[in-house]
Amino acid sequence: MVGAGAGMNAPEARSGARAAHDVVPDARGSGSGAPGGMVKRLLGGVLPRLRGDRPDSGRAGVPGLARRWRVLLTVLPALVVVLLAAAGPALAPHPVDHPVGMPFADPAAGAPLGTDRLGHDVLSGLLHGGWGLLLLAAAIAIGTTLLGAVLGALAALRPAWGRLIEGSADFAILIPAVLGILLVLTSWPTAGIAGLLLVALLFGVPYCARVFAAAAAGIAATGYVEVARASGETLPHLVFAEVLPNLREVIAAQLGLRFVAAVYLVSTASFLQLPATLGATNWAVMVRDNGSGIVLNPWAVLAPGLAIAVIAVSVNLAASALGRTERS
Repeated sequence: MVGAGAGMNAPEARSGARAAHDVVPDARGSGSGAPGGMVKRLLGGVLPRLRGDRPDSGRAGVPGLARRWRVLLTVLPALVVVLLAAAGPALAPHPVDHPVGMPFADPAAGAPLGTDRLGHDVLSGLLHGGWGLLLLAAAIAIGTTLLGAVLGALAALRPAWGRLIEGSADFAILIPAVLGILLVLTSWPTAGIAGLLLVALLFGVPYCARVFAAAAAGIAATGYVEVARASGETLPHLVFAEVLPNLREVIAAQLGLRFVAAVYLVSTASFLQLPATLGATNWAVMVRDNGSGIVLNPWAVLAPGLAIAVIAVSVNLAASALGRTERS
């Protein structure tokens, strides 16, 4: 009787065990009938859409909307800094040459960052001193990157030109750009900002062209470039239609790096008070002139120094983020 009852209940026991296994989640919480498993299935369908993942990509976790938000958050600081530097003179609470208190006074209601060595408002000087540096650094960065990209593409397509560019880059690397600017601007005082721009391009383009030549070498050996050559396309067509469009990420990265280098060069020229200075309210000039009072009012030195660092780093990060967006 007992054995028969046990035999009759065995299938039911096995069925109950399977049912319990289906209902009770395993160690990973993936049970098909468990509330956790149900929630996990629902979230598995909703979370990718909230994150902006593309369901048809075939890869888990491919960013979509989340990637765009990260790019926006990376670019936003650069946009804010650039807008503040451009609109700074209109937002300044005081004229840049108007004393508002004692020299190196502590921050107060009329001067949130205190005063400098002449009693001028540090915040007003900070808002006035960025647009010139930003404009000149952007011109140097754009000119260096574009000329370097064209020369690098030419070097990849014409090896003889590539050897010439490599030799020029080696010569430019041997002489520091700061030393070259110092020698040229002191011996040519009337050069002004145009001279600084010319010297910065002269020392920056060969190195940048070498980077682009290395990046374009693989593109120049691809099949579609060979087909374009065989079909009789001109060299400008090969450079601007076949090679450069495939170097967008490298161009964005180099643009950010060249901007940082340009900010460094322009700030150094202003700090050394070379003939190509951008005025008395330049951030580098503020750091140099107020260094003697850093103990009395540190903001007179820290504020322009941090402004230079923030504008360089934020623009570099923004260019890199845009380059990654172009690649994806």
